[in-house]
Amino acid sequence: MDSVIYRKSTGEHLFDGFNIALLLLLSAVTLYPLLYVLFASVSNPVAMARGGPLFWSLKGMNFAAYQAVFSNAMIAYGYRNTLLYMTLGTTLNVLMTAFGGYALSRKGLPGQKILMLAIVFTMQFTGGMIPSFLLVYNIGIYDTIWAVILPNAIATMNLIIMRTSFASVPVELEESARLDGAGDFTILFRIFMPISRALVAVIIMFYAVGHWNDFMTGLIYLRNRLLYPLQLVLREILIQENLQESMGGITQDREIISANIKYATIVVATLPILCVYPFVQKYFVKGVMIGSIKQ
Repeated sequence: MDSVIYRKSTGEHLFDGFNIALLLLLSAVTLYPLLYVLFASVSNPVAMARGGPLFWSLKGMNFAAYQAVFSNAMIAYGYRNTLLYMTLGTTLNVLMTAFGGYALSRKGLPGQKILMLAIVFTMQFTGGMIPSFLLVYNIGIYDTIWAVILPNAIATMNLIIMRTSFASVPVELEESARLDGAGDFTILFRIFMPISRALVAVIIMFYAVGHWNDFMTGLIYLRNRLLYPLQLVLREILIQENLQESMGGITQDREIISANIKYATIVVATLPILCVYPFVQKYFVKGVMIGSIKQ
């Protein structure tokens, strides 16, 4: 049988060319700010002050901004604390979200509709900052690592997505496991979690990025500077630079690299996440699709 050769029409070629041009434009618009910040953080401060296009050529090479940032003793504490909050917090987040999603996905759960209504209600209405602060203070976790981790233990949207994913698992698998003597914990961790591993990877990434970028929780609930996350430490560095500039209490050399320091703090805060993201991005579309399927 002769093979059929498909030839694209002129309209299809034009459509493909338009899509390619549009995607290249969007890529350039997205990539330019990232490269600008990276180049600005390692460029010669004097050359940067003279202006000119930075994207097309790196203006010298100078790491004085990074030396100024990492000379702050709090940077090490900030990294340590953020890694602790991200690791411990993400583990607790995923476990509690999985427990809640599994329980809510089981048919016959007493008061299931009322529980779901109460959970969805929290997406639209919250107690507010002051009641939340009073609650954290009165239960005795204020100015501790638990004040950063426990108030955000479960994200409602992630709970709903995981509940939908677990509800799509064939009931025959659960029945077969129960006939073999498996309990709820075994079913959850040996069947449901492995089947939904793409979704679990997405939720882990959501929680981890949230903990890495979170500074408002620490700003409200922490007084001890040794417990500050990295974002709060970098915020202090930027505030100190701006304050010294406005009051004139900054040396000429420091003033020259002041702008570079701001760019360097951005790189320090975002580079770790940018390095991890390419390794987990393949799970995003697949994971969200799994969470949206219903049977």
